[in-house]
Amino acid sequence: METIVRPGLDQLVTDINRIASRRMPLRETAFAVADLLRAGLPGKDILTEEELQGSPDGYVSKPLYCQDDFSIVSVVWRPGQGTVIHDHVSWCAFGILSGIEYETLYRDMGDHLVEIGRAANMPGEVSGFAPPGDIHKVENTSSEVGVSLHVYGANVGKLGSSVRRVYDLPIRA
Repeated sequence: METIVRPGLDQLVTDINRIASRRMPLRETAFAVADLLRAGLPGKDILTEEELQGSPDGYVSKPLYCQDDFSIVSVVWRPGQGTVIHDHVSWCAFGILSGIEYETLYRDMGDHLVEIGRAANMPGEVSGFAPPGDIHKVENTSSEVGVSLHVYGANVGKLGSSVRRVYDLPIRA
């Protein structure tokens, strides 16, 4: 089996381990990892040419590194591909390598959702969040394949996903 070389991954793991070991509150951890990504976001060469193609069947989320405290996951979206409305099991920090990740944020009102914000996340931009208050959907609104790097404060290798809940409540103004 061929070993995949992922430029920048080893240093990123070391640096995130340093942050995670501080056991800060979730939101502070997400922001600290976002600052780390902002200072040195890896390039698209962290993925193979095949991985960068994505899939016509939907966006592709691929764990690149997992341990109990965090996981590093690539997400590849072809134009127009997106997620359902969901939230997460843990904090997250993410950086955009290509494409535009258009994010719509919601608040759960019990029997319906209310849209509370929108953001067009562009290449080079980085953000972080932590539950509660992380209900969103994301879509690649660009005409190119979108690639992003996500760091979750959970072992998605064990969990299978970073998604805690999918929301199918009606959306009201």
